[in-house]
Amino acid sequence: MIPPPDTFVAVPEPTAQALQYFRGNQLLWLVNTLLGLAIPALFLFTGWSAKLRDAAKRMGKAWYPTLVLYLVFFTVLTSLITLPLDFWSGFTRQHDYGMSNQTLAKWWKDFGIGMLVSLVLGAVTIWVPYLLIRKSPKRWWLWTAMVAVPGICGLILLQPIAIDPLFNDFGPMKDKDLEQKILALADRAGIEGSRVYEVAKSEDTKAVNAYVTGFMDTKRIVLWDTTIAKLDERQLLFVMGHEMGHYVLGHIWKTIAIAGLGIAFVLWAAHRLSRGLIDRFGDRFGFNELSDVASLPLILLIANLIGFVASPAALAYSRWQEHDSDRFGLEITRDNWAGASAFVKLQEENLGVPRPGLLYKVFRAGHPPLGERVDFCNTYKPWATGEPMRHAGRFKE
Repeated sequence: MIPPPDTFVAVPEPTAQALQYFRGNQLLWLVNTLLGLAIPALFLFTGWSAKLRDAAKRMGKAWYPTLVLYLVFFTVLTSLITLPLDFWSGFTRQHDYGMSNQTLAKWWKDFGIGMLVSLVLGAVTIWVPYLLIRKSPKRWWLWTAMVAVPGICGLILLQPIAIDPLFNDFGPMKDKDLEQKILALADRAGIEGSRVYEVAKSEDTKAVNAYVTGFMDTKRIVLWDTTIAKLDERQLLFVMGHEMGHYVLGHIWKTIAIAGLGIAFVLWAAHRLSRGLIDRFGDRFGFNELSDVASLPLILLIANLIGFVASPAALAYSRWQEHDSDRFGLEITRDNWAGASAFVKLQEENLGVPRPGLLYKVFRAGHPPLGERVDFCNTYKPWATGEPMRHAGRFKE
């Protein structure tokens, strides 16, 4: 029997396995947060950063090669320090909980590709802040943030076509009938030139997901093949309506603008705090100017600390965007059951905990808790009550 659109969906209790997985994730988050502070501090207070700079200078001779070589040394050493934890959390643990299909060879391949991509992007960009620190010691943080915004735009533009395909195979949807229904929904949402891609994510994971990526000519909606396999057509159309909401509501551009402001604030804090730290600990650090590339761990340390303090505000904004897209998905499909049951399926397949508590929500959740999303899908029905729909003017009735 096909459930009517207004069918109530109960929020299931989390399984014992899901609760255990959740507690482990909490511990991993805490460890990774502490490592994000401890590792840069270790490089600074042991003088390792200055020694890496000296080695990079001997090998690179000139200014730019020295920057790049330092970045390579620092990135490789940092990755080696975190490798045991990354392997356990990203491979061993996922297999232990039945969440992964990934082979050991594929994990190492993705690890290597990820490091190479990070190094290439770092080599392309690291000279910008250090040149600006030299040229404008008092305003470098502002100019760097202004340069970062077009840089973020360029990365978002290129990621779907130059980076993501390095990790998984992307292609057109195999189910052409479903693809046509998704494109019809996109047309109704007013999204021109829509493209839907199916990614072979089942080689890595059993989890389900979908997302929007790119913009302008590279904009696309991506569905994991696991999502197509595990959700029915109505649930998939709601998920697509949610993802289309991010485009129609301008979330990508708003996020870029806020990210630019966030980068400016973090770099301003690094500018303000670094002088006092260098004056006090410069002998131990092995440098006395922020323009020295050995200062990179200091900038990262301050950035990670400020990022942690500011994360509740950033996550709250992200949750607001996701909630707004849930509303859009419901208004364009008018299928409450599809939305609520899709989130229940997400909980079951991803070992989710529907009501994780306030601390988790404040410090970790970029999406509303699944229990709250199911509750919203069960109750938001303005088309049935005669109440105005917030986004009705944005799509074709």
